[in-house]
Amino acid sequence: MTYKYKTKGVCASHIELELENDTIKNVRFIGGCSGNTQGVAALVKGMKVEEAIERLEGIRCGFKPTSCPDQLAKALKEAQN
Repeated sequence: MTYKYKTKGVCASHIELELENDTIKNVRFIGGCSGNTQGVAALVKGMKVEEAIERLEGIRCGFKPTSCPDQLAKALKEAQN
């Protein structure tokens, strides 16, 4: 399943993710800090959705109440429903 999530409160404009059952097959951030978002995407590839949500949810970027990893957790939650 391919899913596109419009981010809120971060530099990346949206996240494209591909899930296969309960496993993350691919993640692509559009915009944001290229090295960081590529790193996060590479680290979660092959990970179970629930594990990624547990690890990423609540991470903040500086004084912002969210971050690109936190937005990925929100995207994964939404894609599951």
